[in-house]
Amino acid sequence: MDRRMFVILAGGLLATPLAVQAQQSGKVWRIGLLVSGPPPGEHQCVLALRRGLTDLGYVEGRTHVFEIRWTEGRRSEETFPRFGAELVRLGVDLVVSVTSQGLREAKDALAGVPVVMAAGTYPVERGLAASLNRPGANITGMATFTGELFSKRIQILAEAVPGVSRAVVLRIPGDQSDLIVRDLEKGARKLGLKLRVIELKGEGAEDLPAAFQTASRGGAQAVLTTQGPFFYQHRRLIAELALKHKLPSLSGEPLAGEAGTLVTHGASIDDSCHRAATFVDRILKGAKPADLPLEQPTKFELVINLKTAKALGLTIPPALLQRADQVIE
Repeated sequence: MDRRMFVILAGGLLATPLAVQAQQSGKVWRIGLLVSGPPPGEHQCVLALRRGLTDLGYVEGRTHVFEIRWTEGRRSEETFPRFGAELVRLGVDLVVSVTSQGLREAKDALAGVPVVMAAGTYPVERGLAASLNRPGANITGMATFTGELFSKRIQILAEAVPGVSRAVVLRIPGDQSDLIVRDLEKGARKLGLKLRVIELKGEGAEDLPAAFQTASRGGAQAVLTTQGPFFYQHRRLIAELALKHKLPSLSGEPLAGEAGTLVTHGASIDDSCHRAATFVDRILKGAKPADLPLEQPTKFELVINLKTAKALGLTIPPALLQRADQVIE
């Protein structure tokens, strides 16, 4: 083989996508997948991650396989440490977590494998990364939920419900909700809005009706939720109870608007989880998580349910409607 032919062949190999190279070499990557919330086959984040990998040239079953661990309604803080240890014993090349909840508890178990967060909440404050620019350990990915986002939600609530002065925040115990409540309260103080926090057990929906009764009797004029699988799972019941008690509701959970929540605002989970596939790709190509800066969302979604507004007797300001990505009528 002459030098010119060697250069052509070498250049062609370098230009070949990693997924194709893996297929040609017989390498099948094993990717652990930690799922909390809906079943993996229905999970919005899981579906977006799979699309992202497909767009990068990966073919599930040929270039990679998933080792999926699903919480099945249990708390990720309790299940992820055990799941993480199982995945490491299986020898996975990488782990993707659709949520950062439970990762702090699973951090030691996952110490020997790269981890990508598809939708991370306060990763620096919660000790999952040293900084956004230099994570410094084995965890990187999308920093989807930050303090600025939750402060912004308070502003949107004030716009959607003019004159609101008292609101209730529903939360599940944990360090993540501590930080969310902190930033909701920070935003509320700037607007002179008083927030009352009602804590839920998070083991089922049994205490939700009582929580709404407490909010209504206490003179609340609106209700917000923090973030997490519990609020996604029970989004329809929460919307129904809010309407029953004539309380405008605001959530950051995907599909909450379609379930009847008045206002839904947050980073696009679909976009965030699709972008998480690029972290998987880069790590499989040899990049170290410690050197990959966490990314913050660039796409946000504001959904307003006018049907719910009408039932509450509310008129949503035209300026807010114009900013909405989706209006449900």
